[in-house]
Amino acid sequence: MYIIINALYLIAGAVWGDWRNWRQYYPTILFFIMGDFLYNFLLYNKSMWLFHDLILPNHTMITILAMVVSYSVTVLIYLGRFPKGWKKRSLWFLLWSGIYLSIEYINSKLGFITYHNGWNMWWSVLFTGIIFFILPIHHKRPLLAWLFSIIIIISLLTIFDVKVSDMK
Repeated sequence: MYIIINALYLIAGAVWGDWRNWRQYYPTILFFIMGDFLYNFLLYNKSMWLFHDLILPNHTMITILAMVVSYSVTVLIYLGRFPKGWKKRSLWFLLWSGIYLSIEYINSKLGFITYHNGWNMWWSVLFTGIIFFILPIHHKRPLLAWLFSIIIIISLLTIFDVKVSDMK
């Protein structure tokens, strides 16, 4: 399933991605990837969600594929075509949040993602909204985005009662 999803991202990226200006989006791509690395590292022993697939052998391989393909293409399209005006930006935000959440919902129903330790689809709705809110902030004001991210990480670790001893 995840190979198909990432193949579709590659096609979308080839059609709509702003590859000509990839260098200006590169820091935000790395920011997006770093967020997922932090999740996987900090919550290694207390995962909130795990990916499963019929072909890819484990969560780690699926996550690396998503980091390299899905996140890169997402930033190249989402920021590369980021509209002017709050109304259009709001619709763009809703479209991309909807894309991510639809994929996750389908994957959860098919058993390709499972939730653990109190996480559920509603937390994913909130978290996905945060992601698409913070990506354009990082693109324009990276330090502000990192500050927001640190606050969000600490808040989530507190809400889900993740202790230092839970970490690897």
